[in-house]
Amino acid sequence: MPERVIAGNWKMNVTVCETVPLLERLMSGLPIAGVTSVVCPSFVSLHAANQILAESGIGLGAQDMRPEPKGPLTGEVSTSMVAELCTYVILGHSERRHVFGETSKLVNSKALSALSVGLRPIVCVGETLHERESGRAREIVVDQLKASLEGVDRASQVLVAYEPVWAIGTGRAASARDAQQMAAVTRYELSTLFGPKTASDVPVLYGGSVNSENVADFLAMPDIDGALVGGASLDAEGFIRLTENASPHR
Repeated sequence: MPERVIAGNWKMNVTVCETVPLLERLMSGLPIAGVTSVVCPSFVSLHAANQILAESGIGLGAQDMRPEPKGPLTGEVSTSMVAELCTYVILGHSERRHVFGETSKLVNSKALSALSVGLRPIVCVGETLHERESGRAREIVVDQLKASLEGVDRASQVLVAYEPVWAIGTGRAASARDAQQMAAVTRYELSTLFGPKTASDVPVLYGGSVNSENVADFLAMPDIDGALVGGASLDAEGFIRLTENASPHR
């Protein structure tokens, strides 16, 4: 049975000074029984977050990283740098794929590097509106998943986030049924790649305009084990309420 995970992706929001009070408010209500809570601030806030969240029971993740441990890559953050501070790292988010042109091959190299140092990658997959309307949603998600996880031998440490690109930050969430269909595709492909036992243990998250009002509908689906939350993670009380509504004990 996969763990239930709610991960907050702060994206390019929240300064270092703003990180401290936000995390302190989050710690007043998190973690919640039955739910693994994770926050993913920007790189500049990771050290402060690491210090504040120590012993809190709230997980810490980075929003991206380079696969190399070090090197002449001005402005980049390496695997080893992230591993000193975090347990999780988001890889292949649609904004990385579509704004910065990242390929699944690059995501794969990042995933392998993350696993090699004990990080748990949250690997994102998802189709654009055009791809969905042209009937290619399943093909796109399967291709991204296969290419991003090629050569992975510790799949039990991976989380997969299905994020329809057309639902991210738009206020337009996929229906729970639509999300379940693609989560089931994801689970089936994981079973093909790693076997049914491992696939059954990999948390499959849904991301795309998730909030405290709709999260329970998504988590009622059999193949959705949590959520990767964007804008709704920036409000402490709202994120706590969202996590409460995600709890299997509610």
